[in-house]
Amino acid sequence: MSKLKPLSLALLLTGCAAMSLTHAAANDAATETLRVAGLYKKAEILIDKWGVPHIYAASQTDAFFVQGFNAARDRLFQIDLWRRRGLGQLSEVFGPAYVAQDQATRLFLYRGDMQREWDSYGKQSQRVATAFVAGINAYVDFVTSHAERLPYEFKQLAYLPARWKPEDVVRIRSHGLTRNLTSEVARANVACKADLKSDEIRFGLTPKWEATMPEGLDPCLPKDLLKVFQLATQNVKITKDSLNARADDHGDSIQIAAAENLEETMEGSNNWVVAPSKSATGRAIMANDPHRAYSAPSLRYITHLSAPGMNVIGAGEPALPGISIGHNGTIAFGLTIFNIDQEDLYVYELNPDNPNEYKYQGKWEPFTVLHEQIEVKGGAPVTADLTFTRHGPVIFVEKEKNRAFAVRSGWLEPGMSPYFGSIDYMRAKNFTSFKRAMLNWGAPTENQVYADVKGNIGWVPGGLAPKRSNWDGLMPVPGDGRYEWNGFWSGDQLPSTYNPKKGWFASANQMNLPDDYPYQDRKLGFEWTNNSRFTRISEVLASLKKVSLKDSMRLQNDDLSIPARRLVTLLKPLSSSDAQTQAGLNVFNGWDYVERVDSPQAALYEVWLTRHLGKAFKDAVLSKEAAAAMGAPDVAVVLDTLEQPQTRLGGNGADAAKKRDDIMLTSLSGAYAEMVKLQGDDASKWQWGKLHHNLMEHPLAGVVDDATRAKLNVGPLPKHGGAYSPNQSTYRPSDFRQTNGPSFRVVVDVGNWDKSVAVNSPGQSGDPDSPHYRDLADKWLNGEYFPLLYSRKAVEKATTQRIVLEPAR
Repeated sequence: MSKLKPLSLALLLTGCAAMSLTHAAANDAATETLRVAGLYKKAEILIDKWGVPHIYAASQTDAFFVQGFNAARDRLFQIDLWRRRGLGQLSEVFGPAYVAQDQATRLFLYRGDMQREWDSYGKQSQRVATAFVAGINAYVDFVTSHAERLPYEFKQLAYLPARWKPEDVVRIRSHGLTRNLTSEVARANVACKADLKSDEIRFGLTPKWEATMPEGLDPCLPKDLLKVFQLATQNVKITKDSLNARADDHGDSIQIAAAENLEETMEGSNNWVVAPSKSATGRAIMANDPHRAYSAPSLRYITHLSAPGMNVIGAGEPALPGISIGHNGTIAFGLTIFNIDQEDLYVYELNPDNPNEYKYQGKWEPFTVLHEQIEVKGGAPVTADLTFTRHGPVIFVEKEKNRAFAVRSGWLEPGMSPYFGSIDYMRAKNFTSFKRAMLNWGAPTENQVYADVKGNIGWVPGGLAPKRSNWDGLMPVPGDGRYEWNGFWSGDQLPSTYNPKKGWFASANQMNLPDDYPYQDRKLGFEWTNNSRFTRISEVLASLKKVSLKDSMRLQNDDLSIPARRLVTLLKPLSSSDAQTQAGLNVFNGWDYVERVDSPQAALYEVWLTRHLGKAFKDAVLSKEAAAAMGAPDVAVVLDTLEQPQTRLGGNGADAAKKRDDIMLTSLSGAYAEMVKLQGDDASKWQWGKLHHNLMEHPLAGVVDDATRAKLNVGPLPKHGGAYSPNQSTYRPSDFRQTNGPSFRVVVDVGNWDKSVAVNSPGQSGDPDSPHYRDLADKWLNGEYFPLLYSRKAVEKATTQRIVLEPAR
């Protein structure tokens, strides 16, 4: 068990050993009064009926202190687990099965100069982080000495939460969304088994580009090359077996299986801003729904911070100070991923006479090796040998070919703590100051949309962008000095937009570089997300004369599939003499391409797309070796090819079209036969929601009994939608369980702030006994929202719990 010493800055209860509970006369809200050491002046947390904490403090330092205190109050196990995973300290409380993950994670910690790190986020960054973790620690001290308030999970696992240091907030990098290491390895594998041209089926490159083989690279890479990287970046998997593992366990019991295809794990988002001229309110509108993996509790946490000079509300991640998506009473801001390539795999030749050296610029250079002690529950500490090259951490040594592999990642540069930079831009008051704050933004790489009370709207992408003068970042490269980052493109060398003529701007992770952008020189990235969500968002926004708040809410929950529309359009002129195939064609008659839970068409379409069409397409356009070397093909490439079959299906137009039709009909027949096995002969009774489901799983779900598991998990819930509609619902084809999508949604009425709305699934709290643990799940599922209240008057009316914090003297 982790043992914590009580601090002299202990949190004291007012007047008695138990919290004093009174009732506020204004709205019958239960009131707790606490005395807290480390707080300078009295502060309040007003929790509204939807679980949103509204923090009112006498200074910004106190506001961030209370934000940390409140995050711990609502999400302590979640943020403690996040910290332990990120710092490589899981073994200390979970045992020897986690040593390999701890060692892997420590390879990717920021280890550079801390002053440069703090300076990267603005002048107040260290003070903000210090205040935030002081608030977390104050609550940790309290629950450590008051066992009745210790969250359930710590009691179940028999350990205590740890105290934080300010640098913990920024040194942890492995939860970020950098890219494209895994795709480099996948591309090399196809090149090894076949050729680079075949890899264009796995992932179509945009803007127009062809990958080339780096000089000196052997693309045939070892099978387990990415195991360490995957351990370093995966979530924490807790099982009965892992908790009972012996000291000789090598972490295999906690290794999360790799995704079946790349698109399954590509997390996206939507955002848009609408100018007053296009808005039904006469004011600007900002809408954002970031798409990430689902869990209980939610990844996002909505908070309101009010102090002199700062009044900001919206969502962030509970282990970080500040707000990354929301508004500050003057401007509104929201983010999606902008696909800058921030990772490279380097391949080194080892010295045959000394495997502790690698070749660089014709000379043998020693690895840097750090030795760190990993504490292990129930056993002796383990010494981790962490090996680095000049480019980054070594993740694999291939003795057979005398090679080593290391990762160069933006993670290891100053200013790359994911989302922490929001403490700067969330204070901006105009587009100029907002854009200035984004100039040095590191991670994740973002499309930031902007709207203000004067009616201005804009777009500012940001992210650390490496300069690769002699290669494109699409393949692993030799680490001998020929392929180096030559600095970084500055923020003002990225595109941006201010008050576009059409009156709106949207992004959905699609390739959105302007036509005149010098992409061939700057090579920011060539692997962008399928543009179907953006296509649908664009056609809806363009079709509306005026866009209302309700229009934006409907659009965030839009389940119309552009790929379904394109594919069924190709099917419409077809018929078949085979009864089963014709039955499959008949299912789509009259479909509006909306993927509802009770839709037979959606069920057949998705089974066809992900289990049959992709395989048939690969078999038709690739060699057997190339097809076997990759998972599912890029849906965008499949659609483009089927619509223009002569591009890849060969022969003249008629022959290519016939081959196209054969691919579609044969694979559709197979999908129909599978649906009969899954849901019976009567196609009219098929339902997409009987297959497609969402399960928000708690980290302890695998170690508790069935009754407790039902209490901890939220779901399974029948789920509408698909991977390519605005209401993204990406799933794994093996069992149709949703892997990512929008758990948090917000629509901001800029200037009429109390009319803004949001939802956060499954709920705001991380406490399974709290009424706010799962109370928003149904709203989220049904496309409903609650008011994101901002004015003190509106907040007071909706307050159901009041926590008064007073300084302890």
